[in-house]
Amino acid sequence: MSESAIPFCDPIACGTAGCDAVVCIGKGVPSNDTLFERTTRAIPGGVNSSIRAFKAVGGRPYVVARGQGAHVYDVEGRRYIDLVQSYGAVILGHAHPAITRALNAAAVDGTSFGAPTPREMKLAEAISERVPSCERVRLMNSGTEATSTVVRLARGLTGRKKIIIFDGNFHGATDALLAAGGSGVATLGLPGTAGVPEEAVANTIVAPYNVVPDIDDTIAAVIVEPVAANMGVVAPAPGFLEGLRAACDRAGALLVFDEVITGFRLGLGGAQERFGVRPDLTCFGKVIGGGLPIGAVGGRRDVMETLSPIGKVFHAGTLAGNPMATAAGLAALSQLTPDVYVEIERRAARLARIIGDAMGGGTTVTRVGTLVGVHLGEKLSGRSPSNFDEAKTTDEPSYARLFHALLANGVALAPGAYEALFVGLGHDDAVMDDLAERFVAAARSIATPD
Repeated sequence: MSESAIPFCDPIACGTAGCDAVVCIGKGVPSNDTLFERTTRAIPGGVNSSIRAFKAVGGRPYVVARGQGAHVYDVEGRRYIDLVQSYGAVILGHAHPAITRALNAAAVDGTSFGAPTPREMKLAEAISERVPSCERVRLMNSGTEATSTVVRLARGLTGRKKIIIFDGNFHGATDALLAAGGSGVATLGLPGTAGVPEEAVANTIVAPYNVVPDIDDTIAAVIVEPVAANMGVVAPAPGFLEGLRAACDRAGALLVFDEVITGFRLGLGGAQERFGVRPDLTCFGKVIGGGLPIGAVGGRRDVMETLSPIGKVFHAGTLAGNPMATAAGLAALSQLTPDVYVEIERRAARLARIIGDAMGGGTTVTRVGTLVGVHLGEKLSGRSPSNFDEAKTTDEPSYARLFHALLANGVALAPGAYEALFVGLGHDDAVMDDLAERFVAAARSIATPD
């Protein structure tokens, strides 16, 4: 067992009162494989979010025991430079002292009340202060809950049924938003997964990203990722977001920005501040919970006050505004100053250079502020993709080889070719120097024939 390995034991078998093992799962030090196999007997597929299963890249997942700063440690004690960062939810680094202190203090007060609390008030105020379009904020439990709420809210407010989304954007596991994209021209969506009836997406129109679709008075809302972070980081084309704003205004439709990833990741005001376009509604998640489960919808006062209990559109959640999540979120936002974003963007720019230098030709690295994406293969010829059809030209088998080569060299990427790469405050210059060496070693290993 390496020096950084995590102690494991069975407190009943060892008979030690007050066992201080970080995680008690059985005798001895388990392997990733044996622990994951055990997990599959309790959890379908061994995961609670599908991408974690490594299906897109092959192999079995490492099982994380703990994290610290820019690193995570698996149950065998191996350390990885983490470019996943809980898919962007962690921005200060794992186990940041400000977050752990806030959680310890909140836990002493109690973990859930089902009643209003000062922390939920303060977090809603903090979001409103930083994002001017959010005149009112409703907290909830996940990004998916946020996107499902905006669909209901837009339909309830406008009395219209149809919504427009964009091919390659991802808005969580909401039935109406799980429509398979069409190609070329906007099309009525078809279910993108089993279990979603055609009726659920019959009023969902899927349009190509970066093209302003026809928006008429049958459309309740247009929902868009202002930066398409779920297809390898695709930037909005000049005029695209502005065109959506103007078209929605003409048609009386609501413009919704899904900023679950970009919110408080691209800057204090998110993508809408960066691109100067003000939506009617915004969906949040990830960063605003400091790594704990959370979601939120913010927007114009007149729109938001259509929600119950003062409006006609129902929303409720037993754990919404949870005191633990709001404590962590407040702690995270308190650390995120303009200077911090300048520094994180500098590190993201360096990450983009590291990847480009290590991989050479045949690799397209995209970056929007603090978000980095990588597209492998010659088809893009170094040109950044502008839509999902172009993003899908990435060489997925090559990504899988790179993924495993990096994992063997102590670098963790998301196990899917279309996810963003995330750096944060934990990725200091020493970590970035180390990362550069490991990328070069991984690139060499896959370039050398067996």
